[in-house]
Amino acid sequence: MGKKIIIFLVVILSIIAISVGYSYEIVSNGPIEPLGRLAFVKLLNPDFYPGHPHSKMLAELAQERNSTTALVVHMAGGSNYRSYPEGNVYIIEVAFIDTQGIGSAGLNQINFIDSLKVALYGVPDGRYKYMSDGKIYDTYDEMMDHVNTLAKQHNQTGPIPIIWHGNARTDNPQLVQGDGFPLYFQILTKQYGLIPAYVYMVYGMIFPYMNNPYTNFELSHATELQNNYNEGLLNFDFKESHTNTSEYYKNNQNSYEYG
Repeated sequence: MGKKIIIFLVVILSIIAISVGYSYEIVSNGPIEPLGRLAFVKLLNPDFYPGHPHSKMLAELAQERNSTTALVVHMAGGSNYRSYPEGNVYIIEVAFIDTQGIGSAGLNQINFIDSLKVALYGVPDGRYKYMSDGKIYDTYDEMMDHVNTLAKQHNQTGPIPIIWHGNARTDNPQLVQGDGFPLYFQILTKQYGLIPAYVYMVYGMIFPYMNNPYTNFELSHATELQNNYNEGLLNFDFKESHTNTSEYYKNNQNSYEYG
């Protein structure tokens, strides 16, 4: 019996090693570089605008990879997901709209049974629509054409780093994968297939523990930050602020909404 268990484990580990190696080879030569989850909970709201800690963190991750752009994906909420410059990096925002309305138990909260079906069978044709820069795109291809056009306009060479936002409004943020997770998985599936999508999904879940400098703070204050966000206590009126960020916001308030 012990020998059979050892053989079984060797087979499983071999399959995992082959899958990881295959995925790395495919992704390393592709147009999208999957990083993973960016954050666990919101620190301030709105959270994707120039100067926010998470926005600056994403720009730094992109610069480390000599990238002039970065793609962050969300679940559509109250923003119109305007793309914007963060220093020398252009942040491209995209959100998915679940037209069936069952892809999430609540905003940013993933329905795991539904997500499992999507992971096994893919997103049914026509189920998702997408929003970026105030415009709704009916198909995945139209949305990615928009992303690639912006990347080209901002001198992107090499793969575009992609993260999912990841903030969870309620529940345990280490278990709930948060804002944008289904779209991240869909993009990886479309670009690279299911096996690399699974491999980089797991890697992406580990990513913030190694790369987010706010991880300890976010997790140790998760309940407090979630409650404050849901009660509107993290909201900040940038129009009244005397910071560089507020000046940027004022100059663009007619066409930019961040969130």
